[in-house]
Amino acid sequence: MISGETRLVGLLGDPVSQSLSPVMQNAAFAARGLDWAYVPLHVTSERLEDALRGLVALGFVGANVTTPHKLAVANLIDADDPSLNTLVVGDGGVTGYSTDAAVLSELEFKRAVILGDGGAAAAFKVAVPDAAHFSRKGSWPPDVSDADLVVNATSERDEVLVELGAGQILVDLPYPRTATARAAEAAGARVVDGLEVLVAQGAASFELWTGVPAPVDVMRAAVRSA
Repeated sequence: MISGETRLVGLLGDPVSQSLSPVMQNAAFAARGLDWAYVPLHVTSERLEDALRGLVALGFVGANVTTPHKLAVANLIDADDPSLNTLVVGDGGVTGYSTDAAVLSELEFKRAVILGDGGAAAAFKVAVPDAAHFSRKGSWPPDVSDADLVVNATSERDEVLVELGAGQILVDLPYPRTATARAAEAAGARVVDGLEVLVAQGAASFELWTGVPAPVDVMRAAVRSA
């Protein structure tokens, strides 16, 4: 039940209807006994600045930011990071963070390659500044022959972008799994799929908003059963 005491967290994006974040975060709030609610908010690029002011005016305590707004939000709040996916709202205004690359804390690698040119790719480039970077707007096709880790931060689902094999790791951001992920798994590579990426970044966001440990197992179960 949502009451006048319920604390609200939003999801800013266009579209937002396909996101599993509301299911995951609301399960997490319930597991921790928090009177909080996570709501999807469809926001076009033209209304993004208005939406940020609205979060403050309406008393939201935080938000996630998804496609296509991660880069724009960073510019609007004059953040140091080029891409943001998490906002904490308080009396002082809006503070931005990126938790997109949180999944990397669970992985061991030496040489990384990042594919893509959007907000998520920008976040991974900050997290792994010495990674090689490929996008269709720049250098293409990708060379991943000497990479331990490949991050697919593109939106391409049907084309196999790179060929991986045993001993390599693919972090595949889209969900459900892409053709690239299916081919990598069949060839013996380890695949960290988009749902695991979602859980990792969602858990980090949860802790920034609430200040309490995220119930990761609950969050994982919520997205896997959705």
